[in-house]
Amino acid sequence: MIAALADIHSPRYLELFWSSLQGIKPELLLFAGDICEVWQKEQYKVVLKLIERAGLSCPIIACWGNTEFEQDYEEIKSICGDKINFLTDESIVVKISGRQIGIVGTKGCLDQPTSWQARNIHNIKEIYAKRVENIKSLLEKLDTEIKILLMHYAPTYKTLEGEQEYVYSMLGCKKFEQVISETKPTLVVHGHAHNGIPLAFIDSIPVFNVSLPVNKKIVQIDLDNLPKPGLMKFV
Repeated sequence: MIAALADIHSPRYLELFWSSLQGIKPELLLFAGDICEVWQKEQYKVVLKLIERAGLSCPIIACWGNTEFEQDYEEIKSICGDKINFLTDESIVVKISGRQIGIVGTKGCLDQPTSWQARNIHNIKEIYAKRVENIKSLLEKLDTEIKILLMHYAPTYKTLEGEQEYVYSMLGCKKFEQVISETKPTLVVHGHAHNGIPLAFIDSIPVFNVSLPVNKKIVQIDLDNLPKPGLMKFV
């Protein structure tokens, strides 16, 4: 069993995070970004303490969110030590229940960069275009039984239902739909869409929006019993 979540924004949703930890014993925990609020780096210690108090000892893999700034990556890694493995447009292979699980982790991309990004990162569109190609290459190179794409921004607009349509392009990147269709990961996990829906499909591949404000709990994913699209595929 895999557990996944995003957008604790600690301390904002810390109580909900703590209550969600009760009674779960995952073999792998995935964080899809925005663990803490901006400038609240001491909260990483709080989050880790709660995980320890809940008795979880499984591997923890994370990607970066938009509240985790690139200039702070090394400091955050130092705070978390070896308790969280942060992926920055890279892949890792972990073994659980005798199976090799390949994970590609990325912050993801936006179809329309935010106004802050446009002002402060002059080549942001080029960065995003290269990232899409890089993630595709990483997924193609993974040779594992299970492949997971872990990202913060949404890889499709399908899980954004409930958000205002005019902000869809600033919450995700539809170019990843083709990447997912072509590379066929086992499942995709993302966050960021606080008002979206928990699940959608690209072809038959489940895309989980694990944002804590959406699900009100940590999402548990059974690799042997993944949801099927059914009629949703044709909607």
